[in-house]
Amino acid sequence: MAMPGWNLTEQHDTSHGLVRWRRLGQGSPVVLSHGTPFSSYVWRDVAAALADRHTVYVWDMPGYGRSQMKDGQDVSLAAQTTVFAELLTHWGLDRPAVVAHDFGGAVALRTALLTGVRFDRLALVDAVSLRPWGSEFFRLVRHHSEVFEQLPGHLHEALVREYVSTASHRGLHPRVLDALVEPWLGETGQAAFYRQIAQADERFTEEIEDRLGDLDMPVLVVWGRDDQWLPATHADRLAALIPRARLGWVEDAGHLVQEDAPGRLTGLLADFLQADRDAGEPVGPACMPES
Repeated sequence: MAMPGWNLTEQHDTSHGLVRWRRLGQGSPVVLSHGTPFSSYVWRDVAAALADRHTVYVWDMPGYGRSQMKDGQDVSLAAQTTVFAELLTHWGLDRPAVVAHDFGGAVALRTALLTGVRFDRLALVDAVSLRPWGSEFFRLVRHHSEVFEQLPGHLHEALVREYVSTASHRGLHPRVLDALVEPWLGETGQAAFYRQIAQADERFTEEIEDRLGDLDMPVLVVWGRDDQWLPATHADRLAALIPRARLGWVEDAGHLVQEDAPGRLTGLLADFLQADRDAGEPVGPACMPES
């Protein structure tokens, strides 16, 4: 796969398929979780920066990126929650900090609220969390996945490229777009793309919506001001429902904040991860444009 400068060097066989992962740096542990239809590749710049002070774990969910894709695979939010808990045990992590984007946000929230796993703190970046979620295209494909699965390969590629492009407000570099799209190409990738959308059921977030007030850790909600996939109203609602949450806006950024404003996002996360653990709040300004 054409992911220049990004290589997942480790693997672990989980209950829902082989997961590829990587560890960088040294210090207090931080786990970065990606969303859909992405992979850990979106965290490459942020992970490298945070690794100066932290041991950073990145991973591709089963059915995504470089992890295993297979027929009949369960890649639902319930399955990913189970896999995440298994990985934390495999890594031997006790109360790590977790940073989660998009679909990974729902995985992290479910893990914290339903499995008994404890986090030191949690950052939710343009996170799938409250209904309704998913773009109009996403919902269309979810309801007609069996039709889209039959697309010729070249039409499927064009569709995925256009869809992924809309996650960025500033526009993706061609090499980045290629890297994000490539896992979904070919017979295996195309089937996996529509499989993960078909299994994206809102009942898995409905299960935890009424429990968000039970989160007893510092939480940072970060949102791209120009997110067209999950609009700004989601950020306000989510932050209001979590007792120890603070909301940080990233101006001139869309859903893929990691690509639109990596420096600003890294700054917010670094401040949050280094904040006084007893104070329970990130330090620094909550809303500034990317410099």
